[in-house]
Amino acid sequence: MSATATPAPEDQARSGHRSRPPRHELTRAQKWRRRGPLMPALIFTIIVTQLPFLLTIAISTLNWNVLQPGDKNFLGMGNFSSFAGFDNYRTVFTDSRLRDAVLNTMVLTVSVVLISMMLGLMLAILLDRKFPGRGLARTLLIAPFLVMPVASALIWKHALYNPDYGLFNGTLNWVWQLFGAEEGPVIDYVSTFPMPAVIAALVWQWTPFMMLILLAGLQSQPGDVLEAAKIDRASGMQTFRFITLPHLRRYIELSILLGSIYVLQTFDAIFTITQGGPGSATTNLPYEIYLTLFRKFEYGEAAAAGVVVVIGSIVVATFALRVISSLFSEEHQR
Repeated sequence: MSATATPAPEDQARSGHRSRPPRHELTRAQKWRRRGPLMPALIFTIIVTQLPFLLTIAISTLNWNVLQPGDKNFLGMGNFSSFAGFDNYRTVFTDSRLRDAVLNTMVLTVSVVLISMMLGLMLAILLDRKFPGRGLARTLLIAPFLVMPVASALIWKHALYNPDYGLFNGTLNWVWQLFGAEEGPVIDYVSTFPMPAVIAALVWQWTPFMMLILLAGLQSQPGDVLEAAKIDRASGMQTFRFITLPHLRRYIELSILLGSIYVLQTFDAIFTITQGGPGSATTNLPYEIYLTLFRKFEYGEAAAAGVVVVIGSIVVATFALRVISSLFSEEHQR
């Protein structure tokens, strides 16, 4: 058996083949040449994301109300009375109105995410089975997630919740008339149950999102493990409890974290369905920031609240990225 000879360096040079130097042997100039094509995208990202955030942090340190006289600010775009330091942040954490907004945000986020996740899990288990029309059912179940948020909120407010011509009151009237009554009760769902009304609309919108993530997890289960469970005569509940649910843990964590990031930023449904009312019963942090900025014109206070929301979102997003990274590492190891 003859061994294959390794070409000499001069032969490689003549044939046009050059071996790449290891990464640790690259000079600084070579490293920058490799990074060069990415620099325009990096600069653009910094301009459109980081500079506005730094400007928001700067504004959050000012007592700035455009309706009050004062000196021109450093941008010449309005008036501010004085440098506030951390007073605006202190207001964010001590003002009763903002505390109520934080509480409403937590109630809204936890309720929508947990209910959507549970419903999404049940629908994912259903769609993981083979049955006639599964493709059509999957398309119809995904449809609510594709509807624009404002359009979805308008559908719920007018087509379902309206006390005069809404579907819910129409159904109640029909049921009451079946039992001989002239008309059923007229319920103004938005005024009587404001928070549940918003939660129901958001659950309808976000359940398909949870369903898609969990369905991907179900379809990534190893078939040999499920087949072994059948051979061992494990019941469906035992298979779900001891095999499927542990396998779905990462996907459930991912759906909860991503859902929390998105629901935390909810503005469309609040503005369209309840406008934060009645009173401040459904005012969450994004809507409270809107009121502070465009109704009270307290730019510094609104900027401080926005910074707090961004930091909270970054914390949640950090955990989400760790979960995504662990999912990719597990898939790579298989």
